[in-house]
Amino acid sequence: MDIQAAILVGAHQPFVVDEVQLEGPREGEVLVKIAASGVCHSDYHLVSGATKHPMPVVPGHEGAGVVVDVGPGVTRAKVGDHVVLNWAPDCGHCFYCMRGKPSLCETYIEPIWAGTMMDGTTRLKWRGQTTYHFSGLASFAEYAVVPQESCIVVRKDAPLAVAALVGCAVATGVGAAMYTAQVRPGESVVVIGCGGVGLNVLQGAALCGASTIIAVDTNPVKMEIARQFGATHTLLSSENVVDAIFDLTGGRGAEHAFEAVGVPALQELAFKAIRPGGTLTLAGLSPMGTGTNLPGAIITRQEKTIKGSYYGTINASRDFPLFLDLYMAGQLKLDELISKQYPLSQINEAYDAMLSGTVARGVVVFD
Repeated sequence: MDIQAAILVGAHQPFVVDEVQLEGPREGEVLVKIAASGVCHSDYHLVSGATKHPMPVVPGHEGAGVVVDVGPGVTRAKVGDHVVLNWAPDCGHCFYCMRGKPSLCETYIEPIWAGTMMDGTTRLKWRGQTTYHFSGLASFAEYAVVPQESCIVVRKDAPLAVAALVGCAVATGVGAAMYTAQVRPGESVVVIGCGGVGLNVLQGAALCGASTIIAVDTNPVKMEIARQFGATHTLLSSENVVDAIFDLTGGRGAEHAFEAVGVPALQELAFKAIRPGGTLTLAGLSPMGTGTNLPGAIITRQEKTIKGSYYGTINASRDFPLFLDLYMAGQLKLDELISKQYPLSQINEAYDAMLSGTVARGVVVFD
């Protein structure tokens, strides 16, 4: 079938919106009519070159839609189901899945990073060329063929534009607070970077009962937004921001710090902001090949803990429906995350707005 999609031909180039050819679902695959796809920094890493990937590629990994067809052997979804797409599908039986770490599932890593379906082939062609699927999803398109393991069936009364955000920003941020760091009631938290992930770390920490929640960003516009998502204090990043964090935490530093940008210098700053015995959680994706200088002597002497948080340490089958239940019960702010909706034709403008720091989250919506 012929569909409209956003294509990235190479790093440092704009997205091209054009007609692509999409083959129907094969064994174990699902055809989803995409309703919405979030404008996430992880897709922009393809543009900047921070993430290496085969090209041309249809980006988009934070999507939701309606199942319109299924291939042979599909048992996880049926036509008419509303689904949130999972960019880190889990098999349920590998080494990590069996140890309660489905976000680290090793079964699908190779095809996902190769830009293919699970059988090593693609379903996309553009101008006669083999075209790749980012994260096995390629949700910046009217339709997507995805592995059934990437389809999480959710309630139909939740708006799909909101549900799309659960598939990345919400899961990554809320999960980092709830599951990776396991923030406890009364603890102090500092979040560095108040983009889509950082805002969700804030509300995840609030949901866990943290008492002091400090948001740090370079953009004054983000300060009021951060307060809406649970920040009790806001700080503009400066040379003395660590001193300010200590002042707000009894002179010891925060019990938890989250770096939600993926910049080594900010990771090092976040390390300085935690108290002895505290935990630093790295939730932002750093460019491939970069390094972070964290002092081993201090880690040992002050018993500081550093954790990586990949996809919020979530279990997508359990947590996507849970997060939407919390939203429908008024306990998670998801409508407030969406600053603006864009048609696919304006995807480059959507990313310009994201880079300007003036939006919480943009969403590409389809008819």
